[in-house]
Amino acid sequence: MTGSLSNPVHVIGAGLAGSEAAWQVAKAGVPVVLHEMRPTRMTEAHRTDGLAELVCSNSFRSDDAANNAVGLLHAEMRRLGSLIMRAADANQVPAGGALAVDRDGFSAAVTKALNDHPLIEIARGEVAGLPPADWSNVIVATGPLTSAPLAEAIRALTDENALAFFDAIAPIVHRESIDMSVAWFQSRYDKVGPGGNGADYINCPMTKEQYDGFVAALIAGEKTEFKEWETNTPYFDGCLPIEVMAERGPETLRHGPMKPVGLTNPHDPATKAYAIVQLRQDNKLGTLYNIVGFQTKLKYGEQQRIFRTIPGLENAEFARLGGLHRNTFLNSPKLLDNQLRLRAQPRLRFAGQMTGCEGYVESASVGLIAGLYAAAEARGEALVGPPGTTALGALLGHITGGHIETIEPGTRSFQPMNINFGLFPPLATVPTKKPDGTRLRGNEKTVAKKQALSARALADLDRWIADHLRMAAAA
Repeated sequence: MTGSLSNPVHVIGAGLAGSEAAWQVAKAGVPVVLHEMRPTRMTEAHRTDGLAELVCSNSFRSDDAANNAVGLLHAEMRRLGSLIMRAADANQVPAGGALAVDRDGFSAAVTKALNDHPLIEIARGEVAGLPPADWSNVIVATGPLTSAPLAEAIRALTDENALAFFDAIAPIVHRESIDMSVAWFQSRYDKVGPGGNGADYINCPMTKEQYDGFVAALIAGEKTEFKEWETNTPYFDGCLPIEVMAERGPETLRHGPMKPVGLTNPHDPATKAYAIVQLRQDNKLGTLYNIVGFQTKLKYGEQQRIFRTIPGLENAEFARLGGLHRNTFLNSPKLLDNQLRLRAQPRLRFAGQMTGCEGYVESASVGLIAGLYAAAEARGEALVGPPGTTALGALLGHITGGHIETIEPGTRSFQPMNINFGLFPPLATVPTKKPDGTRLRGNEKTVAKKQALSARALADLDRWIADHLRMAAAA
């Protein structure tokens, strides 16, 4: 019996990712030790010693598997026997089309399931530094509030300054929502960067009146406040919020990320733009573009309102909005292999927010696949990862290499991401007609495309489960 293995899998951190990872390992018949430092040592955000404590919202977002990427991820996790989804479903509270939970009941359900499992040992106490050398199969799932000794040990091991800083994130836009009758492709001075072709940016021109109005809106826009534990963490790489740059003088942005030099608008070659907003390709598929230099502390509603005043972005659909907050995550495409193992020390596997995903469900889903990988390794097997056409596979693809390297030298381009349809490979055939044969129009095309992506994902996941997992799909 694999349950008699003398060398268990060690999971460090019993948040959503660690709890899910431990569950998947044990469910596969492999013993696991789940390490949680609370209540011996608390974090700035946690209030209890419960496993999978929700420290922010109690919402798991949309549960619509046919039309929403996170709802699709819910469905995939249920098929894979997720403990987090089981506990969420059992402790649901009314929230319209969203899946929201009673946070205390949810945590209690996860804690009880893990406590009751015969192959799971819960060890209370901090793992201060790298795990002992005789732990040969480890999952690190300590999240954005990783304790200082472990964070420092990881930093030293990876030689990457990628932990415990203010993470500056620019908004990311779905390429198909950009109006290319206004915007155009061109690199500044037609410069060809690594992997580029001299037309690597999408450019959105502004007149002086548009620019002045935009700067005024940035300064007046409502901002989010730093959480208490963030206030003493310095900015990373000197990345300033765009509204802070705007406050330094009305011309600051024109001489920074919005400088108009080296660019000519092919739609109106004789007119020189007063300022230009640039968007840079964000993933290898070319479906997502980030707004260059637009890291921000503006509230989400303000971002959508203000950034849609940019010519060409009036109808922009955002895959994620900008932010600036303390975060702890790895430069995963560089540091992790496709099984989430640290290249510098493969006995360490990472899961959850540390890998570069955002959101409760995303964190738990990466914990789920990390648990499956670790269990397979403990049994001396190799597990083929889920197809990139699935929500789980698309998220893993982003984490382990779906981004592109930045065209310009300096800061790395990889940033944490929620699951969204922009991470999925395009459909081979885009739906054009309804079931009754009439043509799709307007928003119907977008809805049909999402539904086709979801249907493909679930079909491909079912085949993957049947072909690669020694388990029955959960009802």
